Amino acid sequence: MASKTATKDIITLRGSAAIVSEFFGYAANSILYNRGVYPEESFVKVKKYGLPMLLTQDEGVKTFIANLTTQLSEWLEDGKLKRIVLVIMSKATNEVLERWNFSIETDS
Repeated sequence: MASKTATKDIITLRGSAAIVSEFFGYAANSILYNRGVYPEESFVKVKKYGLPMLLTQDEGVKTFIANLTTQLSEWLEDGKLKRIVLVIMSKATNEVLERWNFSIETDS
């Protein structure tokens, strides 16, 4: 049976390497929460950019996102990154369920 992968429109992130990588971390948390990848109770509300944001409290996910944003910042500062793709896959079948495309524009 053929299946459809939901591909979101391209989201453009603009700013300094630090701001873009930090914002991507919040975006990833938001996607994980809104798509029910992790239980609702494993997130806590914080205020960032004048908006309520949800951050995971799962230590493994927090560590992964922290490491990811650190690496993203380094690549952005070196001009090595133009796009980030966040993919949600089925754990049971490895089928791609959603694909989020982030276009990157930094102030460098």
